[in-house]
Amino acid sequence: MASAGTGMTEREREGCRELLELLQTDDLLALTDTVTNRLVQPDSRQEAIRAILLYSQSAEELLKRKKVFREIIFKYLATEGVIVPPSSEKHQLVTRAKQHWCEQLKTFASEEKHANTEKPEEGEKQGGDKQDDAKECHNLGEEFCQWFFGILNAQNPLIGEPHGEWGPQHFWDDVILKFCYNTSEQNMEEYTGAELVSLRLLSLVKEEYLFLNPNLNAGGLRWAISRHGLVVVAVAGTIHRNTCCLGLFEQIFGLIRCPFRENTWKIKFVNLKIVGQNALDPGTHIESPCIKYKEEELKEFYVSKELTLVEPQKF
Repeated sequence: MASAGTGMTEREREGCRELLELLQTDDLLALTDTVTNRLVQPDSRQEAIRAILLYSQSAEELLKRKKVFREIIFKYLATEGVIVPPSSEKHQLVTRAKQHWCEQLKTFASEEKHANTEKPEEGEKQGGDKQDDAKECHNLGEEFCQWFFGILNAQNPLIGEPHGEWGPQHFWDDVILKFCYNTSEQNMEEYTGAELVSLRLLSLVKEEYLFLNPNLNAGGLRWAISRHGLVVVAVAGTIHRNTCCLGLFEQIFGLIRCPFRENTWKIKFVNLKIVGQNALDPGTHIESPCIKYKEEELKEFYVSKELTLVEPQKF
């Protein structure tokens, strides 16, 4: 017989711990009885979680338990910034959770390997500068989208309790939102200021129950960077309500690093376009929406911002 818990990696164990924290106490205790065959009677939630992890043979076995509801796995993935369609079945969520933990292990291993690798010669370093910059910019775009859509979608009441602090603090005071939506007819809205922009985006998920599912794979995410440090991130995806796919969205962000907080970026402008299914061109492939802008075209989004960036701030 295998030793208890030996089928989990350290990251899987930590991920399962975080997921179990989302269970109601009654469900957690019932799961403990099932996993331990009623041989363990925990006195607290933490004891119950420790027992479940200790006596589970693998992460997959634990996630497939009846008391680990589909909604719990979905909510956990949302808190981790992992975007999945609301219509996903439980077995698909289990697979995605395992992939997420595996990806984190690979990232850590890659960072460890990079840290232990000798620095390249100066000539080699110069040759790889552009490639490194492009990779860094891609990583920024991907991480930003995972964070942004994770925290925004988590405000949807159909998902569960909101996770993360959504609000105007993520935007510059003079941020501009241009929102275009085309269902039966085309409409255009524009909002200025962190408070208004934050509230309008929030209303999409909190009041209209929308779920924005970005395509962060090839073609769904593009970026560009200006000489003054404004990063433009463009992402395409599908938009859902419950299990119904309503159409496509395309969103373009302008990001500027915050000088007062290390490794923190704030949103300078947002262009959001939503196209309903009935307004799509015939033959549109809705499963893998792509950004059609090229890098040079994306740069046009910040050309008009350059003067603003170099002007001194007025207090």
